[in-house]
Amino acid sequence: MVGVTIPHPSSGDTAARRQRLRARLATAATPVDAFVVSDLINVRYLTGFTGSNAALLIDVDDPSRDRICTDGRYRTQVANQVPDLEAVIERNCPQALIERARDGGATRIGFESDAMTVAAHRSLTRRFDDAGLELIGSDGLVQELRMVKDPHEIALLRAACAIGDAALAQIIADGAIRAGATEREVARALEWTMYRLGADGIAFETIVAAGPNSAVPHHRPTDAVLTDGDLVKIDFGAVYAGYHSDMTRTFVLTRAADWQQELYALVATAQAAGRAALTPGAELRAVDAAARDVIDEAGHGDDYVHGLGHGVGLEIHEAPGIGKLAAGTLPCGAAVTVEPGVYLPGRGGVRIEDTLVVTDGEPDLLTATDKTFTVI
Repeated sequence: MVGVTIPHPSSGDTAARRQRLRARLATAATPVDAFVVSDLINVRYLTGFTGSNAALLIDVDDPSRDRICTDGRYRTQVANQVPDLEAVIERNCPQALIERARDGGATRIGFESDAMTVAAHRSLTRRFDDAGLELIGSDGLVQELRMVKDPHEIALLRAACAIGDAALAQIIADGAIRAGATEREVARALEWTMYRLGADGIAFETIVAAGPNSAVPHHRPTDAVLTDGDLVKIDFGAVYAGYHSDMTRTFVLTRAADWQQELYALVATAQAAGRAALTPGAELRAVDAAARDVIDEAGHGDDYVHGLGHGVGLEIHEAPGIGKLAAGTLPCGAAVTVEPGVYLPGRGGVRIEDTLVVTDGEPDLLTATDKTFTVI
């Protein structure tokens, strides 16, 4: 595990996160007595629980009345992973927790409207229509908290990124990225190496795109054969203890043409400008523009077809999004990617991506693989 051993989140970490959510609920424009969290990623963030069926009840006034709910399959798991909360064992967790809140005197109960289906909401409304309860939907509350990573989360992200760095270095040393290999073979070699180095999973379907395929931003690996002179774009990540890494590097096989070196230099300059713009309080659009302007001025604005980056953590894509239409500002402690790319259809493309944490000083670079133009 590349010399890093890090525990899963402790109850102390998750209790502090629940308290921050409670504080937000206490000052919300629409007050509630209790709040039901049903998004499984948010439940994990607030409790450490990793089962496939769960919900969490937050009592706005009294932390001792917080409850986690899951079904009987996870009775032992929830006791081990969430020893600091009483567990309610039921199949329909949102309904069970709303009933628990009602029995405790709550009359206004919030829920995650972005995590509940219309059918589930209709069922709950019918069930509690005569109970004097008001169900109040809200979205993004926990996701906003998750934007700012605590030190434990940053350590887990750093471990995931270290696995990715080590895996890429290993397959290069092993000669896996070579003329005659297929995109699919390179992708599988990289994924297997990440597992061998301690990854719990892969962050997303690994992208290996060679030659003209490198001009497709999200190309899926095929049996296309890598050839001398190809640009080879590799976008990948590892998952460690639930946290994701994300990195893209672009190489050239055997020999490089002038246009490939020029394209790489342009994207590298844009990527450096984007990294430098990662300051607390910066407008998200301005961060995107810092990199995009470099590419626009070089005449390749139409060849840069996506945003500059996104938040990363318990999900591979989470808030904040960094793009030319993004709203809001960048908080200190956010973990984000910076990944400009230029794609020339039929010829090839270059993307360079890092995962970084926004700090009061220089951004904390978590992906350490060298970005120097490299011919393999």
